[in-house]
Amino acid sequence: MDAIAKNVYIEERFPGVTLGVIVQPRGLIQIDAPPAPEDGRAWRASMMGMGGGHERVLVNLDSHPDRTLGVRSMDCTVIAHEKTAQAFHNRPNTFKAQGDETGANWEAIPGLGSVRWGPPEISFGRQLTLHWGDSSVILESHPGPTSGAIWAILPEQKVLFVGDAVLKGQPPFLAHADLSAWIEALELLTSPDYKGFTIVSGRGGAVSPQAIHSQSDSLKHIHDKLETLGKKRSSPAATEKLAEQILKEYRAPAAKHKQYAHRLSYGLYHYFIRHYQPSSRHAVEE
Repeated sequence: MDAIAKNVYIEERFPGVTLGVIVQPRGLIQIDAPPAPEDGRAWRASMMGMGGGHERVLVNLDSHPDRTLGVRSMDCTVIAHEKTAQAFHNRPNTFKAQGDETGANWEAIPGLGSVRWGPPEISFGRQLTLHWGDSSVILESHPGPTSGAIWAILPEQKVLFVGDAVLKGQPPFLAHADLSAWIEALELLTSPDYKGFTIVSGRGGAVSPQAIHSQSDSLKHIHDKLETLGKKRSSPAATEKLAEQILKEYRAPAAKHKQYAHRLSYGLYHYFIRHYQPSSRHAVEE
């Protein structure tokens, strides 16, 4: 666990997503959860004795299984955007580790079996502020990676948890994305409003301004290519070749090549259907 500001910590040792914890007088505010049950237990144990009050709350930055599969094992109140809450209404009560290969990190975790979801008990629309001490934590809607994507903003500590808005050195998840909204969110992220902030990616920890600009450039490139395919009335199958082209730009390590190829193929295919063939029955729910 690494301290990135006073009473603010991140953890990157578990497969899945970068975790966060904010220590406040009322208790701990957790950012996301590891998907594997044993990692969830280890994460809970590591937070014991951190100080603060006895209360616990967990914030989900979006609905992706990598950050929501292990929520129930955290055994605390869960907060998320109302669109994330709605995504759980579209899912069965129990998750089963089978189906399409989406390039998610949970797919490489053995023995997951069936897992009961832990949907949020508290949801909000545009913004929610937690007052658990002298410094506030602002949860704010910033759609892009999903319609329910949010940021956790700590104005006093100048820390910002942005989830999948920025992914360091890996391709984005596109199946539920809105690329125009995502690009707009990244423009805000590089504005004077967040100058001097530590920006924490949900997959890769603290990121530099250059990483944010690279993410924006990559999404603009992907959006332009998809727009071209859409105007040509191409088949969704045409996105497979596009996935191969985009993967080359990431110079994926050999060990990650297959996973990232699945991520792009799955994401581009379903993005194309949702945005350019919206009447198709193959569109996936978030």
